[in-house]
Amino acid sequence: MGQYSTGKTTFIKYLIEQDFPGSRVGPEPTTDCFTAIMHGETEGIIPGNALTMDPKKPFRNLDPFGNAFLNRFQCAQLPNQGTTSRRCCGGSPSAWTRIILLFDAHKLDFSDELTRAFAAVRGHEDKLRVVLNKADRVDSQQLMRVYGALMWSLGKVFPTPEVLRVYVGSFWSEPRRTCDHYQLLEAEEEDLLADIRNLPRNAAVRKLNDLVKRARLVRAHAHIIGYLKQEMPTIFCKESKKHNLIYQLPVIFTKIQQQHRVPAGDFPDCTKMQERLLGQDFSKFKVFKPSLMASMDKLLSTDIAKLMPLLQKQEPKRKKPPPGVLDGEFLGTFRPEHFQRHPFKERPPGDDEGHEKDAGDAWVVERLKPKYDEIFFSLCPRDGKVSGTKAKEWMVNTHLPSSVLAQVWRLADVDCDGMLDNEEFALAVHLIEGKLEGHWLPRELPPHLVPPSKRPCESEDDEEED
Repeated sequence: MGQYSTGKTTFIKYLIEQDFPGSRVGPEPTTDCFTAIMHGETEGIIPGNALTMDPKKPFRNLDPFGNAFLNRFQCAQLPNQGTTSRRCCGGSPSAWTRIILLFDAHKLDFSDELTRAFAAVRGHEDKLRVVLNKADRVDSQQLMRVYGALMWSLGKVFPTPEVLRVYVGSFWSEPRRTCDHYQLLEAEEEDLLADIRNLPRNAAVRKLNDLVKRARLVRAHAHIIGYLKQEMPTIFCKESKKHNLIYQLPVIFTKIQQQHRVPAGDFPDCTKMQERLLGQDFSKFKVFKPSLMASMDKLLSTDIAKLMPLLQKQEPKRKKPPPGVLDGEFLGTFRPEHFQRHPFKERPPGDDEGHEKDAGDAWVVERLKPKYDEIFFSLCPRDGKVSGTKAKEWMVNTHLPSSVLAQVWRLADVDCDGMLDNEEFALAVHLIEGKLEGHWLPRELPPHLVPPSKRPCESEDDEEED
């Protein structure tokens, strides 16, 4: 979510490391529709009306919104395991996993449309992450003032006991501008991406949390409906009694809270509840059944409590990288399956068949290796290798985001020993230069980029075939 030109499309491209169908970036409002980005076998766009008819897609509940919405809704499919969803594109906020709210450091105004969107996510502040984007384009003094102004504005919109966490950064794959707060941007980027990366790992716990939340709301709702049903007369004066009960709804909430020990936070908004009840027939309400409520209390107090230890055992433990080494798993959920044609992915057209064997012998980095070796030996390698700490010190000077450098490290450290020899370091520099030229990094290292010393020997291949 966010105003126009706050970097929403660029943020998505930054996560999945590629363009997606229908994306367009510009200083003016370039997005005139809602787009869901999902994994698919083939790349393409599916219109909104067709999406609601597909039983395999989770958008069938959008059909009641009609053509006015569905004509401006689409799904972009990508053969990419790290796809995400862009904007508020379906159902209720209770069904969303994470809501990213982006602001531009140069403009913090709230439009009427954005203010109405804030009302839709109220009550789900725990899923909201606020990002102050393009922070490398202001100096430290301006950033301090912009940050304070944003916090003040958010405090007026979201009446929470504590202010929302605001992540400060510049979320795109291009080199950042040199600024005094560069280390702050790096730390904030790592925090936000770590939060997003952990979403699949905590999916079961989040679903259980939503189940408990809805069960508590149902319990309070059942007590309210049961009380209204009990107070209604059998024959006469039904309409007048109905309006009287609606008027006294705040008092009824207090009575239920005291009699049944229902927390005040579990009750719905009183004003909205009164508006909804005006159009309802109280005589059709179901009678409150204590046996069903006892089952609900047992679910909350006993059954769900037994599930928590089981879910904690199922959470995978993440292996820590060697000290001083860039985290190669940093963007594990965002590695692209599909990327544009460039030297890092494939050979030039026409070379696929005739030069299959030559590709295994030629190393495309070889012609620039003397230049890369000068950088390598300037880092004072020990036993023919540079440590992760020294390599990181040089790599961060390129001003590429840490997430991009993490993927470069994962590709270049072919033998996974936490250090780089001269060939691996040359490969890392080659990948960085390609990224600076605007190319996407590959998901896995193509054969023609594997250093010669790290390639399997032909004799080993022959033995495996035998």
